[in-house]
Amino acid sequence: MESKIAQAIGLKYDPVAIIWTDTKPENALQFEKGGFGCVMNMLASAAKGRTAVFDRETFGCPGGGVGLGFGNQYLNFPGGINCFYGFLSNGNEHTETGRSVAEKMDNFARKKLIDDFRHGEGYIKSPELVKKWVGLLPIVDIPSKYAVFKPLKEADLDIEEPAIVSFLVNPDQLSALIVLANYGRESNDNVIVPFAAGCQSIGIIPYRECRSENPKGVIGLVDISARNNIRQMGKDLMTFTVPFKMFNEMEGNIEGSFLQKESWKELNKI
Repeated sequence: MESKIAQAIGLKYDPVAIIWTDTKPENALQFEKGGFGCVMNMLASAAKGRTAVFDRETFGCPGGGVGLGFGNQYLNFPGGINCFYGFLSNGNEHTETGRSVAEKMDNFARKKLIDDFRHGEGYIKSPELVKKWVGLLPIVDIPSKYAVFKPLKEADLDIEEPAIVSFLVNPDQLSALIVLANYGRESNDNVIVPFAAGCQSIGIIPYRECRSENPKGVIGLVDISARNNIRQMGKDLMTFTVPFKMFNEMEGNIEGSFLQKESWKELNKI
């Protein structure tokens, strides 16, 4: 389907439909079984016209498995979930298990990953706080075999309905989507910016909003690592992701809105 929003805000990249299905699309990009990769690179590929598919053996990394809705894959992090707590905070060099796992990683992992494992990414202050953060995540096991990313314009709504739709946007476009998300609502807090991995902000957090009577949009790409991974798409991009129900609501609110007024037109001339 074609998006009125994409046309109205002048998107450079296609909106991406994220679809749950038991049918694997043909000729889709897919990580190798057990291989390493970033889900956000696949989002970038879908925004540029490709289709990507993931299953419970091809999600790129434990965080990607969590983000896509394939259960709590942090339990399968090298050394176990306690090592993940260290990885996101102050590292694993100070524990016997952590040192042992790091030595084994020397045989197969990239130097940066080993360094981050040993010394921590420093995104959360302590392992104890990481544990609390994980406990707040809406971890879920989706009811389908595959999660598929594809350009929204290639989604056939007669046979498939997206769970959510994600946009890659610049600051002006993000501002427009925030305004549009609130345009027809009785409240002014219809967009959230959670601290989360890039894939979680386009996956399990919007998935949670699907269950809400009044779902909210989710701003993402606050994840420094994910931003580095898709820097080739542009330095100023963020994600804005909504349940398909909310996407349709926003599509229906363009007529008569600010997107057809002079202030928006003037901003697009700058």
